Amino acid sequence: MTSEATRHVMQANKSKDTKPELLVRARLREAGYTGYRLHWKKAPGKPDICFPGRRVAIFVNGCFWHRCPHCALPLPKTNVEFWKAKFERNRERDSRDNALLVQDGWTVIVVWECMLKKERLEPTMQEVLRELDRASGDAPRVPRVVEIGSARPWMLRRERQKLRSRYALR
Repeated sequence: MTSEATRHVMQANKSKDTKPELLVRARLREAGYTGYRLHWKKAPGKPDICFPGRRVAIFVNGCFWHRCPHCALPLPKTNVEFWKAKFERNRERDSRDNALLVQDGWTVIVVWECMLKKERLEPTMQEVLRELDRASGDAPRVPRVVEIGSARPWMLRRERQKLRSRYALR
């Protein structure tokens, strides 16, 4: 059982036309990328922004609801079991939808809400536009999932090596 106040707060959460989604759409229009579909029902998972001709699906994920790997968000303190199950279902659904899209030959771009903050907005959108250019180019398309802003494998290796050397000195 939830309180009336909690119920109203939860109802106020939108799934469409969120601020991060509107920001990405505005930047796409500024860059000349028009002709996209919003929440296209024909694509698995109804991507937030969909370019059917290029076979590119863009999901703009909220850090709280989709459990961003970049943010160390705590679980809500009340009804913890419910929230764990809820977040796990969300992540499973995201993985399933991404896999279905890739299976169908789509490039899936995942943009996290935290990557759209002022200091990260420009590099994030440059990476999104680069992926859109790659998908619409003449080179053969490779269906895949691209998480914008995630560390590249070589960067992770370098960071691990730094940590190992730092702790080896102690």
